[in-house]
Amino acid sequence: MDRNQLIGIVLIMAMLVGYQLLVPKPAPDAAQSGKKPAQTTQTTPPTTASGTSSTAASTARPSLDSATARARFGDFATVATGETRDVVVENKDMKVTFSTVGGRVKEVILKNYKTFDQKPLVLVDGRNSQTRLELPTNRGPVDLHRLYFKTSTQNSSVGGQAQTIRFTAEVAPGQSVEQVYTVPAEGYVISYDLKLNGLGNSVTNDNIRFYWQDRMQQYENDLANNVQSATINYLTADESFEKLAEGTSNQDVTADQPVQWFTIKHKYFLAGFVARNAPMPKASFQTLVNPDDKSVVKTAVADVTLPMADVKAGKGQYSFYYGPNDFQLLGTVAPEFDQNVYLGYSVLKPINKYFFVPVFNLLEKFISNYGLLIIALVVFVKLILTPLTYRSYVSMAKMRVLAPEIEAIKERVGDDMAKQQSEQMKLYQEVGVSPLSGCVPVLATMPILFALFMLFPNLIELRQKPFLWAGDLSTYDAFVTFPAIPFIGSHLSLFTVLMTASSIAYAYYNNQTTPTQPGPVNMKALSYVFPLMFMFVLNSYPAGLTFYYFVSNVVTIAQQQLIRRFVDETKIKAVLDDNRKKNAAGQGKKPGGFQALLQKQLAAAEEARKQAEEAQRKAKQKK
Repeated sequence: MDRNQLIGIVLIMAMLVGYQLLVPKPAPDAAQSGKKPAQTTQTTPPTTASGTSSTAASTARPSLDSATARARFGDFATVATGETRDVVVENKDMKVTFSTVGGRVKEVILKNYKTFDQKPLVLVDGRNSQTRLELPTNRGPVDLHRLYFKTSTQNSSVGGQAQTIRFTAEVAPGQSVEQVYTVPAEGYVISYDLKLNGLGNSVTNDNIRFYWQDRMQQYENDLANNVQSATINYLTADESFEKLAEGTSNQDVTADQPVQWFTIKHKYFLAGFVARNAPMPKASFQTLVNPDDKSVVKTAVADVTLPMADVKAGKGQYSFYYGPNDFQLLGTVAPEFDQNVYLGYSVLKPINKYFFVPVFNLLEKFISNYGLLIIALVVFVKLILTPLTYRSYVSMAKMRVLAPEIEAIKERVGDDMAKQQSEQMKLYQEVGVSPLSGCVPVLATMPILFALFMLFPNLIELRQKPFLWAGDLSTYDAFVTFPAIPFIGSHLSLFTVLMTASSIAYAYYNNQTTPTQPGPVNMKALSYVFPLMFMFVLNSYPAGLTFYYFVSNVVTIAQQQLIRRFVDETKIKAVLDDNRKKNAAGQGKKPGGFQALLQKQLAAAEEARKQAEEAQRKAKQKK
C-alpha cells in the first residue's frame, strides 16, 4: 500500500468517525430554521390571576369560603368547589380516565402496548402531564381545568358505537361551560367540543389559552435513543410541516403562522391536539432536557391559543390523539398527520411511502413472524432489481475479458497514471464498453438502501417483535454487553456482526471477479474497510435493519452465483472483438451518451498532450 492509498484510507475513516460523532446531535442553525435560540432554563408554568402556578392543578385545594372564591374566580366562584370523581371509559384500544376536576383527560393507557419492561403503557397521567385551559374573563383569566364539572356518565366500556361524555360547569342559571368528549368504539382519536352557554357578559373577546406540559416517560429500552427521538411536531395553516430539532439540547420555537395541530412525539407514540375548524392563532413550543433526571426523557411544553370567536359561535371543535405513531393509522386523523412518521429526506420519502410501507403491510397479512417477513421483503426487492443486477454482472464480465489487455497497457506505459487512463479509455471506445455501465445499476440501488436506513428505525410494526436471539427488532440486539467503549457503546449486536461479515464476504467475492482499476486509492482494500467502519455506526441501530442488510448480502451473493451460470464470457469476448473490427472499419454505431463524451475528452486530452510536447520541444531548442 503506497502513501496515497494510506492517506485516502485515513481520510475516509476520519469522515466516518466524524459522522458517528455528529449524527446523534442534529442542531440546525436557528437563523435558517426560523426558530429562536434554544433556551437552557426550565419553563415555569403560567400563573393564574391569584398567583398560583399550574402545578397546583394536580394538588387538592382546601375548601374556599364564598368571599375567597368570589375574589379568585369571579362569576365562576360557584364551580370553584365540588365533588372530585374519576370517570373511566375504555374501548378495545385504550383506557381513558376523565376527571370532574377540570372536566379533562386525566390518564390514557394504551391497551395493546407495553413499555420495554412490560409495564402498562401510560401515555398520559395526572402526575406527569399538566394542562391549563385559561378562559379570559372580565376579572382576569380563569383556568377551567381547576373548576369542578358534573357529568352523568359512569365507568363504562364503549360497545358498537361511540360514547359521549359531557362535562358541565353551571356558573349560574342559563350560564355554563360544557366540555364534550366522544370516545370511539375503536381507535385513538377523541373528539372534543368546548362550548360557552350564556357567558357573553362574563368573558372577553380575547382568545382562550391552552397550555400543556408533559414530562415524557421512557417507553423503549435505550434512553439515549428516546431522548434523541422525542420532539414536538406541528402543522401550520399553509400545511407546512415543522418540528423542533431532535437531539439532546433544549429547543424553543414560536410558530410564525397559525397552527392546525401539534403532537408531543415519543419514538413510537404520540399525544396530539387537532383544531378541526379554525387553526390555533398563536403557538409556541419547547422541549427541555435535564441530563441529571433519568426518570424523564424530555419535558415538552405546548402553549397555544384557541379562537374565542369560534367557541362563542359553537364551533370550538377539536380532537385529541393518544396512540401509536403508526403510518397506517395517522392518515385519517388530520391533514398531513402521517408526517409524524419520519420516512426520510424528500428524495427518499416517496420510496418508503409508496413502496416499502405498502409492501411491508401487505406481507404482514400473510407472515406473522417479522424475521421471516424481512427475509420475504429482501427476496421481493431482489427479484425486482434482478435486471439491474444482471446488467451490472455482465458489465463486470466485460471488464474481466478486457483485463489481459489492461494489464498489457500498464506494462507498456509504466507508472504514468494519466497515460494509463488515456489508453484504457481508448480501449473501451474501441470495443464499445462503458466503464460506468457496471456502476449505474449499483448506484440505482443506493436510494433503496438509504430509504430503508431511514424507515426501519421508525417502523412501530417491528416494536417488541422477537426473532431468534433478538427480543425486539426495533432496537439493537445486545448479544454481548460490556463496559462502555468509545464509538462502540456498551454492547455488541450480533446481527450487526453478521452484516459486517457478509459485507466482507461479498467484497471478497466481488474483488475476485472485478479487475483492479487505476487510481491513487486501492478500492479493493477500501471495500474491506467500509464494512468494519459501518459496524460501529450501525451497532446501536435496530436489529431489523442490520438483519435486512445481512440477508440482502447473502441473497446478492447467491443471486450473482446464479447469474454467473447464464453469462458466457467467451461469447462476450467474441462480441467485443466484433465491435473492435466494426469500429476500425468505420462501421460501428455512432457513439452517444457517455461514449460521445469519452471521445470528446480523449480528443481534448490528446490535443493537450501534443501541445505540452511541442512546448517542451521549443523550450529545449531555446536552450
